Amino acid sequence: MRSRYSAYALGRVDYLLASWDPATRPAAAELVLDSATRWLGLKILRHEPAGDEARVEFVARSRTGGASAQRLHEISRFVRRDGRWFYVDGTFPDA
Repeated sequence: MRSRYSAYALGRVDYLLASWDPATRPAAAELVLDSATRWLGLKILRHEPAGDEARVEFVARSRTGGASAQRLHEISRFVRRDGRWFYVDGTFPDA
């Protein structure tokens, strides 16, 4: 999870796509990062491993341009294949 947050902060679309489960990964053209977004921090709230699957609840904060800071609260699902973790999808508990 931390490496994916860092990839968003650094604009590393290549890493985001490579660490996304192929079954749910968007096409490269669909994953567009806003270069005006500044990532302010990541807080891991909970991590629940279950064999080759895991859930990670986190809050990431960002700001785009002069707008107020935003919070992204997500529970992400991951799966491990051949020793590597891949992001599957996530839900938003605040919604």
